[in-house]
Amino acid sequence: MTHRRWITAAAVAVATVAALNTVPATASRPYDPTAQSLGALGLRHKLHVGTAVDMAALNDANDPEYRRLAASEFSSVTAENAMKWESLEPTRGTYDWAAADQLVEFAKRNRQSVRGHVLVWHNQLPAWLTAGVADGSISKQELRELLRRHITTVVNRYKGKIWQWDVVNEAVSDPWDTPSTLHYKGFWAQNLGPDYIADAFRWARAADPRALLFYNDYNIEAFGSGNPADDKSQFVHDMVKGLLAQGVPIDGIGSQGHLGTQYGNYDTLQVTAALKRFAALGVATAFTEVDVRSELTEPGDSAEINPRLQASAANFSVLMKACLAVRSCLSYTVWGFSDRHSWVPEWFDDPPQGMATIYDENYQPKRAYHELKSDLIFAGPPYVLPRVAPRPRG
Repeated sequence: MTHRRWITAAAVAVATVAALNTVPATASRPYDPTAQSLGALGLRHKLHVGTAVDMAALNDANDPEYRRLAASEFSSVTAENAMKWESLEPTRGTYDWAAADQLVEFAKRNRQSVRGHVLVWHNQLPAWLTAGVADGSISKQELRELLRRHITTVVNRYKGKIWQWDVVNEAVSDPWDTPSTLHYKGFWAQNLGPDYIADAFRWARAADPRALLFYNDYNIEAFGSGNPADDKSQFVHDMVKGLLAQGVPIDGIGSQGHLGTQYGNYDTLQVTAALKRFAALGVATAFTEVDVRSELTEPGDSAEINPRLQASAANFSVLMKACLAVRSCLSYTVWGFSDRHSWVPEWFDDPPQGMATIYDENYQPKRAYHELKSDLIFAGPPYVLPRVAPRPRG
C-alpha cells in the first residue's frame, strides 16, 4: 500500500525537537550532538526513542534521578505495568486509573508521545477474571463481552492521547513449547479461539480511529527457516497478512527486542531484512521492549563484565541501525533504562542474569547508551531517511 502522512500528537513532538535539550549554536559554542538526548537525536530522523516507565520509581522522592532521566532523555514513554488489566481493574467493575493517568499527564508535561501497553495479553490478568473462567462462573460468551468492554473502556479513556497501542501481545507459541509446532497460545486462545485477535483490533479501532494499532511479540527480530511451523517471524508475518486480507485494522508489528549476550542473536542486515518483510505488508514497525541481558557467573569480575558490556552495546546497536534503515520503523523503546529498576534479575535468576539496560545502577550511561547515541548522530541520507507513518486503518 502507499503510505500517507499521519498527523498526530507524535508529529507535534517532532516539531518541538528544538525544545528537547537543544541549545542554539554560536561561534563560541558550536553545536555538539553528543550533548543531546537520545530522544532529541531520534527526532532528527522523526524516530521516537522511548522507555518503559516504572511508576513506583517515578514517584520515589528518594530517587529523583529516575524522574529526571525519564523526562529528559526520551521522546516517548510506555507504561511498564500501569496499563495492564490486573492493574487497571483489580476488582471486577472498578477501575483504578491513577497510575496510568499519571503517566499520560507526565508525558504531556514533557512533550512525549505514549505507547499504550497492553490491551490483550494472557499474563497479568486480574484474579477475578481467570478464577471465574476456571470455576465456570464466567462463560465463554461472557468472557468475550468482558474483553470487548475492557478494550473499549480503556481505549476510550485515552482516546487522542495514545500514539500506538499494543493491542494483542504474545499470541504465538515458541518452538520449545508443547507442541513444538507453532500455534496460538495462552488464556485467550484457549478460551475464545484465535478469532479474539481480529475482534480485539476491531474493538480498539472502533474506540479510537486515530491510534496506531500494533501486534506485539518477542523472538521476531529475524526470519529463520521460513516455515511457519517453526519460524515465529514467518508465523507472525503470515498471521498479519491473513488478518489484513480480512480487513482487520492492524497498523503495525512490534518486535520486542529482548535479547541476551549468551545467544548468537543477529546482525544488522538480518534484522533490517526482517523489518523490510514486515513493512512490505503495508504496516509500520517498531522495537517496543529492547533490553540485552547477560548471564552473571562471577559478579564483579571485570573479565566477565567488560565483554558483556561490549556484547550488550553491539546488540542494542544492531536493532537501532536496522530501525534507522527502514522508514516504517517509527519507534525504538528500551524496556527500562537503568539496571536499578530492571525486571531482568527478578525473572531470570537461575543462573543469575542482569546488566540489561543502557544505564548502570547509579544512572551512569553504559557503552550501550553511547553506541545508540552514535548511531543516531552519524545516521543520515541517503541510507537513513525520515520515518513514513501509515494512516490508521478504518
